[in-house]
Amino acid sequence: MIVVSACLAGVKCRYDGKSTPNSEVQRLIEEGKAVTVCPEVLGGCCTPRPATEIAGGTGADVLDGKRRVINNIGEDVTEQFVKGAEEVLKIAETSGAKKAILKARSPSCGCGIIYDGTFTGKKIKGNGVTAELLLRNGIEVLTEEDL
Repeated sequence: MIVVSACLAGVKCRYDGKSTPNSEVQRLIEEGKAVTVCPEVLGGCCTPRPATEIAGGTGADVLDGKRRVINNIGEDVTEQFVKGAEEVLKIAETSGAKKAILKARSPSCGCGIIYDGTFTGKKIKGNGVTAELLLRNGIEVLTEEDL
């Protein structure tokens, strides 16, 4: 089983109320090889919702209590992001998933590159909160761009 970002499966759960369907991810779901998750929704965020970024750090920093996840109207949504990541980990463990395909550059799901927290489009090396938690627990994480 593979855990996949729900937005890649066509579920309209992104911050902007849209999805970013990926044909390979959709094929995995149709074949019964993948389970969909949206960490932000699982953590209690609504759809649509204000855009969010990790302020001055990465998902590792958030999990280590060093940085916060802030939306573009100044609200701290760190608690929801951590809760959502923990829920995704539970789903991965319950389903026996050893791999995840998550949305690139997301503050939850990004793997390898995320936005820098300034809402200017600048990117930095690092992982989103969910991607980092999955990696720390031995689950391989890819983005749709790796397919």
